[in-house]
Amino acid sequence: MSLGFVTDYGLKGLCHNRREWLRIGTLAGMGLGAKSLPNSAGAVEPKATSHSSHAAGFARAKSVIVLHASGGQSQLDTWDPKPNAPDGIRGEFSSIATSVSGVRVCEHMPRLAQLANQFTIVRSMSHDDLDHGSATYLSLTGQLHPVKSSNLPPRPEDAPALGAILQRVYPTQKFPYSAIHLNGPVLIPETPSPGQYGGFLGRTFEPLTISNIAESAMPLAGLDPLPELPQVRQSARTSLLEALDRTRSLLVSDRSESAMSELYRQAHLLLASPRCRAAFDLSQESDEVRDRYGRFRSGQACLLARRLVEAEVPLITVFLNQSVRGQDSAPGLTDAYGWDTHNDIFYAMKQHLLPRFDICFSALLEDLQQRGLLDTTLVICQGEFGRAPRVAREPNFAGSSPGRKHWASVYSIVIAGAGVGRGQVVGSSDRIGAYPETTTFSPGDVAATLFSSLGVDPANHFTDTVGRPIPIATGKPISELYG
Repeated sequence: MSLGFVTDYGLKGLCHNRREWLRIGTLAGMGLGAKSLPNSAGAVEPKATSHSSHAAGFARAKSVIVLHASGGQSQLDTWDPKPNAPDGIRGEFSSIATSVSGVRVCEHMPRLAQLANQFTIVRSMSHDDLDHGSATYLSLTGQLHPVKSSNLPPRPEDAPALGAILQRVYPTQKFPYSAIHLNGPVLIPETPSPGQYGGFLGRTFEPLTISNIAESAMPLAGLDPLPELPQVRQSARTSLLEALDRTRSLLVSDRSESAMSELYRQAHLLLASPRCRAAFDLSQESDEVRDRYGRFRSGQACLLARRLVEAEVPLITVFLNQSVRGQDSAPGLTDAYGWDTHNDIFYAMKQHLLPRFDICFSALLEDLQQRGLLDTTLVICQGEFGRAPRVAREPNFAGSSPGRKHWASVYSIVIAGAGVGRGQVVGSSDRIGAYPETTTFSPGDVAATLFSSLGVDPANHFTDTVGRPIPIATGKPISELYG
């Protein structure tokens, strides 16, 4: 019945095209909202409480875009260069002046250097988790993984992703999904990382995940109804589906069955809305705009993120690279490269990572600004940690030239928009970029800032499936961002 339901909407040949079937499987099973789902996790807490509405930046954002540099972006070779550090620490790259007096960044980010007056660099991020899986979990949930410095697979008892929490506590009424992940799921390096799913909230709260945005101008193919299918027949099929689901719910008590029914219902909301379908159609953009973002995965994902902001999706996460270290299996494919640069760091960053990063991130900031969207859109660019100060070759990793190992004691992120100060630097590291010299900030603080910006009190709570109160975020909003 469900297969007929979707094929009537133009999803032709699913049985004969495994790729399309998997694509629709993602649509139906990877994070559709739960507006009409009976609340299995207790009462939803209010969007805000009285004391939170006075916090700096509170409710300034209609949407948040998170750019996640999977693998650990080197702070010394991007946002916090140390040109006066000793040999073996400062690296091969020079630094360049930016549009902000006294602020310098890596020479291979010239476009972003000119936009430094549009964002804030936070140079004193810090935590103590040193492996990709658990550190990614920390970055995407704001919570420490129970097994620190590990690469465990996702588990049902995991903390929910930030987007899942948002769908739980304040689902949007303007789009079928409160949160969407682009260019995912993020891999570490070949298996999905924990932290990007619904966790103990269940699958109905998971963000919608879309993989390779650059593969097609319409990354969710087959969303247009067939012209020969009249609206009355569409409505009849929807009513039949709902009736069958209600009957099945009386016969089946399995929570997963109930969840899947809601997933299909959410998929129908997307199929039934021309405005929502159009948000995914990159062919509506001019060639000039698509070229400016870059005709590669991260570039087109950033462009789609801007379109989803215009469609009023509250939270969009762009995984700038799907794998933390895809270069091991595809060294000649730039789209495969991740920021896990144990060896060959300067080759990988100069030839593959930094040029595309500079193009797509700068294009997103410029586009949001020119369209009047940056004032109401919070943009966060982060990785799960940074890289070590000392440059050295690691014999257990591929590559013939030196690199930098994992480092979480201090690293940098960038935040812009929605009231965040422009052209400023918050925090600092020591002379070799090894440890913070000022107050530190954690991924939990970033999560709290994200929720506060959307008007959700991070100090509030929701309840899990057995009624226990769970804090929305464990950190505090970073007030220093707002000057």
